[in-house]
Amino acid sequence: MRFLLASSLMALLSASCVVAPLPINHDIDDPILAAVSHPDRMESDRERDQNRHPALVLDFFGIKPGMIVGDIMAGDGYYTEILSRTVGQDGQVYCQNTAIPLRVFADAPLTARLLGNRLPNVIRLDTEFEDAGLPTNLDAALLIRFYHDFEWQKVDRGVFNALVFKSLNTGGVFGVVDHHAREGAGINEGKRLHRIEADLVRKEIEAAGFVFEAESNILFDPEDTLDWKIFSSDHGGQDTTSRFVYLFRKP
Repeated sequence: MRFLLASSLMALLSASCVVAPLPINHDIDDPILAAVSHPDRMESDRERDQNRHPALVLDFFGIKPGMIVGDIMAGDGYYTEILSRTVGQDGQVYCQNTAIPLRVFADAPLTARLLGNRLPNVIRLDTEFEDAGLPTNLDAALLIRFYHDFEWQKVDRGVFNALVFKSLNTGGVFGVVDHHAREGAGINEGKRLHRIEADLVRKEIEAAGFVFEAESNILFDPEDTLDWKIFSSDHGGQDTTSRFVYLFRKP
């Protein structure tokens, strides 16, 4: 079975500067579709799917059964669960958070998500980056909507990117998704608006030795004015921003 993405969905997507756009009839791997449509997923997660498009994102990053994946700054584990079911029993997912997201919003829902060995191939890591505990044989590492927080959380981004680089196998993927900021903003709006300039992210990750391979317009929205806080209910909340989706590879 293969899934053909409807053209009505892709009509919402718009091209960006250096883009590997998904074709209208794009086949998504069955294991990803099965993971997203799994009957045990929580309804609250399913409601987020409409704007997050997790099947498209994970397919773009090349997630496959049997892979070892790090879900870095995983929050409440929304992506951790989909990754767990995609990589399957022969794969492994490391679900990592630092103290701030755990304290503010992530600990209780993540604990509930993993309760009773519900996702047996997931290893939870509640650690700071200095001792993140990530193995050095990851096939992929994902950082979804958190790079913008590193400035105000006093994370050394050079150290962080080096840690991710070290954790990946040769040829491994580093997938990054974050909220677009206006041109020239850098990371200065990371706390105020929770946005970051895409070019800054690319330059810093390339400086760690990664090769920028592709960008997708899966989550690009030309109507986003880039001047509102991502949690603003007036604009629909954090899943309605224009977001960049970058794929880097360890050479």
